[in-house]
Amino acid sequence: MSSTPDLTSDVWSEWLLRFRHGNDPATADGVRADVERHADRVLDAAQLAPGMVLADIGAGEGVLAFRAIERIGPTLSVLLTDVSAPMLRHAESLAVQRKIRHQCSFFLSPADRLDRLADASVDVAATRAVLAYVADKSAALREFRRVLKPGGRISIAEPVLQDDAFLTAALRNRVEAQAEHSRDRFLTLLHRWRSAQYPDTLDTIARNPLVNYSERDLFEFVRSAGFVNIHLELHIDSIRSIPASWDVFLRTSPHPWAPPTGVILAEQFTEEERAFFEKVVRPTVESRDAVTVTRNVYLNATKPPESAESTS
Repeated sequence: MSSTPDLTSDVWSEWLLRFRHGNDPATADGVRADVERHADRVLDAAQLAPGMVLADIGAGEGVLAFRAIERIGPTLSVLLTDVSAPMLRHAESLAVQRKIRHQCSFFLSPADRLDRLADASVDVAATRAVLAYVADKSAALREFRRVLKPGGRISIAEPVLQDDAFLTAALRNRVEAQAEHSRDRFLTLLHRWRSAQYPDTLDTIARNPLVNYSERDLFEFVRSAGFVNIHLELHIDSIRSIPASWDVFLRTSPHPWAPPTGVILAEQFTEEERAFFEKVVRPTVESRDAVTVTRNVYLNATKPPESAESTS
């Protein structure tokens, strides 16, 4: 039937399984270690216990769900939701391999419409880089509150990419401030590359859910959704850049909505511009000293014990 969801590939599965690490095993290992580090922070704050029900919202590969089962054991039940049918199928196959399929239930649904999850049915709702892609974050958080039992917890980790967009907008402003005949050539190409991955005007930034919020906005979204005992930590880390080779760099992208660098260069640069861009950028990409600055929010909060089962 034409209405059947595509179970082979979509933008989410393409990025998670290919473009996030450029199909490079060594880079994939580094990405996996980083993802697991974030997941463990989320689970530390989740305060799971035997017999609980965990909702892994936007589960992707199921990292949160599977690591939670490793921690708690066979009495933990996990509900994995995702907007991507291919990723749900992938996660289910991993659950079968791990012999934990009986502890898992899978639901195709976006984070802001968890229709198949009953009111007050879960003890913990958790995310890892999910709300960043939801246009109505407040609606998603109200859904989290609805499905939580009174006294239940949310524990989330979300990237804060607003500065990446602001940097891209600053590049645009700097390029446009120069006379056209004397514009810095590399800055012009750098802006062209960056603007293919991030919005570069205040208007487009404001309309893009990936970059139109700060850590303070997330705090207010959670507070306004009716949660209490809110604790937020902003972690800013300078880490060695991944990937470390030019070929892998060309095959990767920073998020699911961004094309890989190689696609940008092929579609938007002339052959001569590609050669010049590579000459300038490649030494930095392949340098052992190259670093990346990451900004991530870790937030946990509780649903008030006296809350009604249904919220509006």
